[in-house]
Amino acid sequence: MSELTCLILSVVIWIAHVLAQTFTSRAEFGDMYLFSPRDEDVTAKGALAGRATRALNNYVENLGPFLAMDLGLIATGHTGGLGATIWILARIVYVPVYLAGTAYLRTAVWGVSIVGLLMMLARLASS
Repeated sequence: MSELTCLILSVVIWIAHVLAQTFTSRAEFGDMYLFSPRDEDVTAKGALAGRATRALNNYVENLGPFLAMDLGLIATGHTGGLGATIWILARIVYVPVYLAGTAYLRTAVWGVSIVGLLMMLARLASS
């Protein structure tokens, strides 16, 4: 999978996270909260809404380094490695694993995504 394809998929995964968080929050807080200016800070009490929020936060934290390295690889022409593909595939698996609450597997999948980032970093550093 090319770095450009991975870049596109990273946005699709972000949309999936946002939709999962939105739908689980809607079930817990209702439409009025979602369509309001959200002046009140609420905390999810249900497991699924809380997991969806935490999974989205984790994705956003990891998206920045991915974007930096992916764009760096594209800009320098050092594409063709497997790091971006590994990161994307791990992040696709991460969403349902996190929502299911599978503790050790979730951490392992996150670890695989970090390996993908490190592979990208190594490829970029060797350019």
